[in-house]
Amino acid sequence: MIFDPARIQRGARLRRSPYFEATQRAGCRGYTVYNHMLLPIRYDSFEAEYRRLLADVTLWDVSVERNVEIAGRDGLRFAELLTPRDLSKCRVGEGRYVLLTDDAGGIVNDPVLLRLEENRFWLACADSDVLLWAKGVARNSGMDVELRELDVAPLQVQGPKSRDLLQALVGERVLSLGYYHFFETKIDAIPVIVTRTGWTGELGYELYLLDPARGVDLWKRVLKAGKRYRIAPTGPSDIRRIEAGILNYGIDMTLDNNPYELGLERLVNLDKAADFIGRDALRKIQREGVKKKLVGVEIGGSKMDLNMTRYPIRVEGKTAGFITSCVHSPRLKRNIGYAMLPVERTAEKRLKIDAPGGTRSAMIVPMPFIDPKKAIVKSS
Repeated sequence: MIFDPARIQRGARLRRSPYFEATQRAGCRGYTVYNHMLLPIRYDSFEAEYRRLLADVTLWDVSVERNVEIAGRDGLRFAELLTPRDLSKCRVGEGRYVLLTDDAGGIVNDPVLLRLEENRFWLACADSDVLLWAKGVARNSGMDVELRELDVAPLQVQGPKSRDLLQALVGERVLSLGYYHFFETKIDAIPVIVTRTGWTGELGYELYLLDPARGVDLWKRVLKAGKRYRIAPTGPSDIRRIEAGILNYGIDMTLDNNPYELGLERLVNLDKAADFIGRDALRKIQREGVKKKLVGVEIGGSKMDLNMTRYPIRVEGKTAGFITSCVHSPRLKRNIGYAMLPVERTAEKRLKIDAPGGTRSAMIVPMPFIDPKKAIVKSS
């Protein structure tokens, strides 16, 4: 074993994914804890994995995206209640990126939603206890709804050669699969759902394993088919997701943030027909404006690794916000990231960042940093 999980785990409280043994054999060098599970974070250097993602195809165990199922006679009504996004046009076989909000408009989670039946939905969740939140909401809702966490295990297959690989695995049906659409199939008798989704900003897919006993089998099958495309197991590419303007729940957004602070107002349909939690609060925020805003920044100086804490920002010698995420982009040859600032400071031309090793200069820039219209991920 290259990495001994006992370094971060004692006892059986933290769950291991159906692919865990395969990730160990593949040489995983580190794990983190996410949704009470072990998430593989790297097999090679972060920059090497980033370059493989841009050039070929990568395989990433994302079983930590725990899926909460909403079902029952009032499944649609309940799903609509949880999110400010209008689901009325989301057909069976389609998905949406959604926000779950509380009474104050704070973001509880930002899952990918899949609609499997008229009243049956899956929420692939970021790192927070969505099942507990949903059960609390359901308790006095008066709705006929069934909630449970499913034992399904997504794999991400991402990169420019991912479509060729998926065609080899599941046939030509994948060629016409639209962005955020999905279908159910089998790979060598292994039941999966194939979705055109991902967390990279690159062309990509996810394979939702429906039989957790077949995890190692599916991993091996994907690697075998992907050998001709130079497939490589990787962890999450923070370099690429920051380039793409993708936010990480718990870092770039928390329960203390609302969609308008993050530039995610496109996910809020205040006038949708169905009721939803936080409508009044979000309507007030839209009317009155926000007090802080997440912006893109370029940071000067030598190459920066992904930040492990939030770096303070100073303007005119006073603390005025913080960096949520930052990293060096090899192809932009710049340090890039996100900063949470008071609204009145978002017009500043120059900022000072208190980072390890000393103070750095920074400037506010538009984001996403690469492919703002998502032409890559939506490519036909």
